[in-house]
Amino acid sequence: MVQGMASNRNGHAQTSRKVLVVADPTRESAGALQYALSHAVVEQDELILLHVDNPTSWRNTISTFLKMPSLGSSATASLDLAPPPPDGDGVDFLEEMKLACRASQPNMKVHALRVDTDGRDRASTILSHSKSHGVELIIIGQKRSISSALLGYKRPSGASMKGIKAIDTAEFLIQNSFCTCVSVQRKGQNGGFVLNSKTHRNFWLLA
Repeated sequence: MVQGMASNRNGHAQTSRKVLVVADPTRESAGALQYALSHAVVEQDELILLHVDNPTSWRNTISTFLKMPSLGSSATASLDLAPPPPDGDGVDFLEEMKLACRASQPNMKVHALRVDTDGRDRASTILSHSKSHGVELIIIGQKRSISSALLGYKRPSGASMKGIKAIDTAEFLIQNSFCTCVSVQRKGQNGGFVLNSKTHRNFWLLA
């Protein structure tokens, strides 16, 4: 098992950790949370769902379907993580994610944080909050294009995230986070996950 990508579930005593999942109303974020709950956290961990607000994000998101097996049961928790309507009715996607966490890990501490960038880029905002909360593992969903998968991550020397749209947020976090960062690509409901970190690329993990 790749260190930092999955928890030890063989019953041995473990120390609690703070794990941060980047939370968005997207299919990629739903896959990241599913991976976190099924492979990366145990009940003594503390899970932080962090959403970085973007005023225009709701215009370009689609409804996503999150299906996660509950611990010790073949039952599943199915959630429709759709963005709330403009009038504010309906359940917020962060609350849906918290419900999924409670269904999978009832005794785990879960916090949902909604922050804004305060003039910074999204990746720097995530890094700042992960550091201030003492996070040991960051998990983020990633939608990789064919070009990024073939060419890999290349960041111009000395360049910042601001104004550079070609740099993927997940890859920036992998390369610059002070703790382990894992990007997750969900391969269908039963296809498993493709994981990337600073030390492991395109690591396949079965569902």
